[in-house]
Amino acid sequence: MILNEIPLMFSKACEYGIRATVYIALQSLEGRRVIVNEIAKEIDSPIAFTAKILQQLSKSKVIHSVKGPTGGFEIERNNMNTVKLSMIVHAIDGDDIYVGCGLGLKECNASRPCPLHDKFIDIRNDLRSMLENTSLYELATGLEVGLTYLKR
Repeated sequence: MILNEIPLMFSKACEYGIRATVYIALQSLEGRRVIVNEIAKEIDSPIAFTAKILQQLSKSKVIHSVKGPTGGFEIERNNMNTVKLSMIVHAIDGDDIYVGCGLGLKECNASRPCPLHDKFIDIRNDLRSMLENTSLYELATGLEVGLTYLKR
């Protein structure tokens, strides 16, 4: 099996959601609210798709939406340490990433495992730990100082 045949960890919506949330956090650190068009441009995502994702994130209280002429999306600075990547993933993809089969089979469990089942359990546990322990603040400050990037 070729590695790129293994299903992606996150849906495309979730990837965009993480990138959008990190971008919003970076702008919020600078005291700016950002609008959908700017976010979509900065994360290389279609505007309508980005708007749907932002709506989900806002509904889940990961980001804050302000209506009106000076509106946009923001995240309060003091919330950035409490917002974890796991919250973003849950808001968009739910918890499927923790329970789905690594090969995408409809049924996969300890009694009838796929070839990756036992190895994927360790990967899934490591992923859960990383998602639950990585804060939005940590990711935004990496961008702020130029250690990380959202697009190439």
